[in-house]
Amino acid sequence: MFIVDAHLDLSMNAMEWNRNLRLPVNDIRKREEGMTDKPDRAKGVVSFPQLREGNIGLVVATQIARFVAPENPLPGWYSPEQAWAQTQGQLAWYKAMEDAGEMTQITNLVALEKHLALWNDGTPNTNKPIGYILSLEGADSIVDLNYLQRAYDNGLRAVGPAHYGPGRYAQGTDATGFMGEKGQALLKEMERLNIILDATHLCDDSFWEAMDHFHGHVWASHNNVRALVNHNRQFSDEQLQELIRRGAVIGGAMDAWMMVPGWVRGVSNPKDMGASLDVLVDHMDHICQLAGNALHVGIGSDLDGAFGKEQSPHDLETIADLQKMPALFAKRGYSKEDIDNIMHGNWLRFLRKAWS
Repeated sequence: MFIVDAHLDLSMNAMEWNRNLRLPVNDIRKREEGMTDKPDRAKGVVSFPQLREGNIGLVVATQIARFVAPENPLPGWYSPEQAWAQTQGQLAWYKAMEDAGEMTQITNLVALEKHLALWNDGTPNTNKPIGYILSLEGADSIVDLNYLQRAYDNGLRAVGPAHYGPGRYAQGTDATGFMGEKGQALLKEMERLNIILDATHLCDDSFWEAMDHFHGHVWASHNNVRALVNHNRQFSDEQLQELIRRGAVIGGAMDAWMMVPGWVRGVSNPKDMGASLDVLVDHMDHICQLAGNALHVGIGSDLDGAFGKEQSPHDLETIADLQKMPALFAKRGYSKEDIDNIMHGNWLRFLRKAWS
């Protein structure tokens, strides 16, 4: 089955983890054996060959660079200009992958339909470029609103105003507070440019402010359910219902701590905690029950999003194993049409409407 994955930090892995994503996952792991600078060394699950193996032909791929004020203990850059430069290095890598025939940027409806026709023409995926829609995770690197136009001209089509902690335009996971005038101005400019608002990572206050002030297209690229894992990173049923009302699609995320309650970072392991793909289906099914249909969920795996196999579903060896998910939904009584929508159709319907 053709799959859309609405959240992968590909450039971060290439530029900060120094991974050559043109290689098979096992080759990347072999090169990282013995490395200890990051907890997920030799445990990655994402590369271009494995995306093709899994028939994952379209992804939402991120740029990411946080600004941190002096009192902010999170990793990041000490000025917005440095953060911008980091995202431009990431963009240069995407462009190099385009030149190498590994990727192709999707920015409009014509490009989308052409790409889908290529990936569904019945021929092997071996040499097909992976389509990517460029998204910015955390808006700190937008030095001022003039930079947003520049980013749009470079292909940016979705923005999540916040990531972890306090941000320049919104407050994110583990932070509290509102967006304020600066954040509202960002939303207005996003709306003018028809940039999709990614509600993922917005803290509750900033989430509701964004819903009040943004009138464009909204999705949540990688977000799970607070009713099943009680943490501010997840969405409450009230937030999920608002997103459903807005026509959003919510991508199921595969970071194990978001899937099962009681996870202790660096201590828990997926097998012992029962973190499986079926548990992710629990989260996605919860949203379907709230909606009364299967039109508002999709995949937003976040795999290799600063974690690897040590914090991924235990029955997933590489991202190609997303192909196990249709059978899990079928086992729960989801129809073929529902499953098609979950694996790709909902994201494609959303994009066709947003870009029409």
